[in-house]
Amino acid sequence: MIAKVGTINRMEDVSNLDRMRAQRLLQAEAADALVLFQPEAFRYATGASAGVATMWGRAGSAIALVPADAGCPMAVVVSDHAAGAVRRSLGEADIRTHRIWIDSVGLRGESDLAGVNAAYRQAGNVGPRPETFDQDACFRLLGDLLCDRSLASARIAVDLEFMPSADFLSLKAILPDVTWLDGSTVLRRLRVVKTPTEITWLRQASRAAEAGLVRMRETIAAGVPLSALSAAWLEGAQSEAHAQGYGLSGHWDYISVGADLGDSRAVVTPGALIKADVGTLVEGYSSDGARTFCLGKPTALAGDIFKALEQAFAVGLEHIRPGNSFGSVHAAMLGSMRRDGFDEYYRGHFGHSVGGSVGIEEWPFFSHDNGEVIEPNMVVALEAPFYAQGLGALMIEDQFLVTQTGAECMNALPRTLVELSA
Repeated sequence: MIAKVGTINRMEDVSNLDRMRAQRLLQAEAADALVLFQPEAFRYATGASAGVATMWGRAGSAIALVPADAGCPMAVVVSDHAAGAVRRSLGEADIRTHRIWIDSVGLRGESDLAGVNAAYRQAGNVGPRPETFDQDACFRLLGDLLCDRSLASARIAVDLEFMPSADFLSLKAILPDVTWLDGSTVLRRLRVVKTPTEITWLRQASRAAEAGLVRMRETIAAGVPLSALSAAWLEGAQSEAHAQGYGLSGHWDYISVGADLGDSRAVVTPGALIKADVGTLVEGYSSDGARTFCLGKPTALAGDIFKALEQAFAVGLEHIRPGNSFGSVHAAMLGSMRRDGFDEYYRGHFGHSVGGSVGIEEWPFFSHDNGEVIEPNMVVALEAPFYAQGLGALMIEDQFLVTQTGAECMNALPRTLVELSA
């Protein structure tokens, strides 16, 4: 049953998807709805976990239907295993369920096997289960939803960047009357402007990661292995999150020590450059930031390179303003490096959006000729790196919330090349 108006708001409240923005973007593509299959996109749209049946990276086990009409409620297809959690999150929303391999039954005081078997039958929970999940059954449930919404022959946008080709062929075979469109850019443009909830998660993730850098800095000394720096960073990040009352859903780090950028067994030595590019995840949303340290005084060349990176970073930051393009930031930073004598240095991008997609780095990127326009409430990471085998890595990276007039930094540590006593 389609949710009543009073319960529609429950789904809208837990969703991070802006329905009015979605309506404008879908109308611009002449699409009647957006259908999302990627697990991260499902959670983004509904606020609920897509469930364990997504582990194989195949489409169908969790599906979110987002009508172009912002006044029309969303609906979902999920597994019977995930349905309870989804209902708790979404209330009485329109939820269609399918069976997966996991057997489970609800018991209410039954004391013998006869009672257990009766509980299966009373719930309609009988019959064989699929090896993993029945993709065709899921697509048919989507078809039922489309029929109920008078969308059986509509133009439907899909997150094709996620969907495997074989799955898309099956979808088209089962629902041949639909005109399927690539909705990947629509989804990207929806996700790039963040809600207050998303901004809070990204701010928390950034603060935790930075607290880890403070802890890592305290650990740097001659003879300390890279692995110990990584462990210290994580301990500091987790401690900060715990102290502030939130949890980390993940973490990552790219730390290098010394002149050999690929030496995972490196130990700190006097004069060694230490680059820490790190991030933590809160509710699946990843921060991204980096700092550079040196035990003792860096070489003159390292110092000169870092000064150029500082200047390029400052120039790029000045261009992070609503109305400017992402490409203009790249042009400004590359131009700064050229003015400082780096004739052959060329970065593919100088940063990117951050959020809750599959990877750490989200589209759009601060890349050459990228005409995508910077908007308020985007959260971006600006980076100025230099990698040199035989010298080491140097990097500055901070995370920013784009405001109406500029960019608010989510980090507090100085952007300098930190020289530590040997």
